[in-house]
Amino acid sequence: MRVLLQAAFILHRRPYRNSSLLLEAFSQERGRLGLVARGAVAPRSRLKGLLQPFAPLLLSWTGGGELATLIAAEDTGLPASLPPNRVLAGLYINELLVRLLPRLDPLPGLFAAYATLLAELATAPGEEPPLRRFEKRLLEELGYGLTLDCEAISGTPIVAEDQYRYVLDRGPLAADRTDRGVLISGQGLLALRDGILTDPAVLREVKRLTRAALAVQLHGRGLKTRELYRIKRESPPKAF
Repeated sequence: MRVLLQAAFILHRRPYRNSSLLLEAFSQERGRLGLVARGAVAPRSRLKGLLQPFAPLLLSWTGGGELATLIAAEDTGLPASLPPNRVLAGLYINELLVRLLPRLDPLPGLFAAYATLLAELATAPGEEPPLRRFEKRLLEELGYGLTLDCEAISGTPIVAEDQYRYVLDRGPLAADRTDRGVLISGQGLLALRDGILTDPAVLREVKRLTRAALAVQLHGRGLKTRELYRIKRESPPKAF
């Protein structure tokens, strides 16, 4: 099977044999797929330097199954670079997609959300709001969307001034009903529902919730990028 050029991003790349690459790609029409790019890093390869994370590309490949063969790649000419201080955020999302997306499952809505995320990471004043919005969308696409508008038992609308505990297999419960789950304000639930995440305190609450929900999908497996975040945070500043 030969697939003609279609929009895609490289999520991850690693060396393969002497001059080739193994790629994890996220394509608009076919979802996540594995590709081998033969000779991609050879000195005279047209692909050398092109197959980078975050770059919007057009890719063509042949074959199916777990690993197809890349036969062509083109730059779309659209802006792709992230500021140095946002690269780790982009790599974090890429790692989530590699870990959680099934292969060859078309998710055009998530693909569009990913392109929007990269644009926001390149230009937005803060990285946290776009990351939390994308995590919410990713959970929805995986079939584990969060209930953010009503209390799980009574069905009553969430009240911004009230406190809740989000129990992941049930939804938000009034805080006085249980001591399980992630403590979060009604304001936090509604802010995540609406994607309006400007309050730092609300952002901290929302991050605890999305992290807990993603941890269930990761089945206890840690993320390398989170470890890099920790090391970066704990490293002493350099003296100049």
